[in-house]
Amino acid sequence: MKINPDQARQITRRWFFEQCGVGVGGMALGQLMAQAASDPLAPKKPHFPGKAKNVIFLFMAGAPSHLEMFDNKPQLAKFDGTLPPADLLKGYRAAFINPNSKLLGPKFKFAKYGRSGAELSELLPHLSKVVDDITIVKGMVTDAFNHAPGQILMNTGSQQFGRPSLGAWVTYGLGSESRDLPAFVVFSSGKKGPSGGNSCYGSGFLPTVHQGVAFRGSGDPVLYLSNPAGVDAELQRDSLDSVRRLNQMRLDAVGDPEIATRINSFEMAFRMQTSAPELMDLSKESKSTLELYGAEPGKPSFANNCLLARRLVERGVRFVQLFHEAWDQHSSLVKDIKKNCEDTDKASAALVADLKQRGMLDDTLVVWGGEFGRTPMVQGGSDGRDHHPNAFTMWLAGGGAKPGVTVGESDELGFNVIRNKVHVHDLNATILHLLGFDHTRLTYRFQGRDFRLTDVHGNVVKELLA
Repeated sequence: MKINPDQARQITRRWFFEQCGVGVGGMALGQLMAQAASDPLAPKKPHFPGKAKNVIFLFMAGAPSHLEMFDNKPQLAKFDGTLPPADLLKGYRAAFINPNSKLLGPKFKFAKYGRSGAELSELLPHLSKVVDDITIVKGMVTDAFNHAPGQILMNTGSQQFGRPSLGAWVTYGLGSESRDLPAFVVFSSGKKGPSGGNSCYGSGFLPTVHQGVAFRGSGDPVLYLSNPAGVDAELQRDSLDSVRRLNQMRLDAVGDPEIATRINSFEMAFRMQTSAPELMDLSKESKSTLELYGAEPGKPSFANNCLLARRLVERGVRFVQLFHEAWDQHSSLVKDIKKNCEDTDKASAALVADLKQRGMLDDTLVVWGGEFGRTPMVQGGSDGRDHHPNAFTMWLAGGGAKPGVTVGESDELGFNVIRNKVHVHDLNATILHLLGFDHTRLTYRFQGRDFRLTDVHGNVVKELLA
């Protein structure tokens, strides 16, 4: 029987001895498994050479309105204030509003930009400058129409808690090129954290070494990173060495991957005492770079997080995810989405431009988007939209994504996708493909079956590939 080494780490030598009656060969196998488990984040090769080596996911939690930002619908403006066609609403279920609510025309003007002639709204003046470097996906669809299930589905491939997140799958498959920083780092800005909570960046049933590590936007990235008074580096090193020996003895005895995670976390924290302050010191960036992002050292913001994401990728971190939870405009749409774009547009575009000028965009995949879109129908009088899973927009840049193209199209009201539909599973399959993985083969055995990010679904979207 062929055993996946990562799964085999969970099979202890004690179990072998007690249940299988194996001899010297089994003892040797157990020793090899324990050794392999001692560095669970060592760099690994994917199934085939990938275009992308790292991912920065700009997650706009709360669901941005595609109709105000990316998907210009003159017909929706024309029929503003009228009821939608009855056949369009057959079988449709909204989160909060009556589906028979009147149509609401777009609130902002659109224009075409770049050689590609892509349409963007006036809310995105900075993204318009890099529009030829991004891939706009207007055909996105999802199965969920409430925030927590939608965010968890987008990030884990399931609406249920307990599955590994995209970042966890990527570090499980590729390991990390950084020895001094976590493989998967998470930032949060906006009014609150993601509605889906830690599940959006958790490791699920994968070893916990693969879960995202939440960083703060200024100061020490994690609490209690600095030594307390009276503890110097020598004392700390001696203490860690003693604890490591004890943990290693236990790991050798039982082969539990969580013990390897514990060893890794202690050592990582020690190394981060040197690497983290240098990482977080944005004052070392040039004035022109800080102005490009709109970043201000010492002042937490989405802009600072974007710049920190670039610095993390430079240092070998595999996956960086930025959550900006502020996009749930059931009312005050005009005022709030304008503020959202003021907070995020400049830095998002700057990240693409900065990666490109540094020669990093070729192997860094940037993904931007939320969990679903917003309804063409009005909510909250005349200035809000409800949740809408049938059509929304995301964009990608770099890492082998085809620049300067728009994939997918919604109908004249922005209600349903009518061309090149891209489901969440298709997007995740494509992201893994760009990293060098066949999404059907990146699996982990749990509770008697092989699980994968895309479950039993998903197709690589060839139109998104350069």
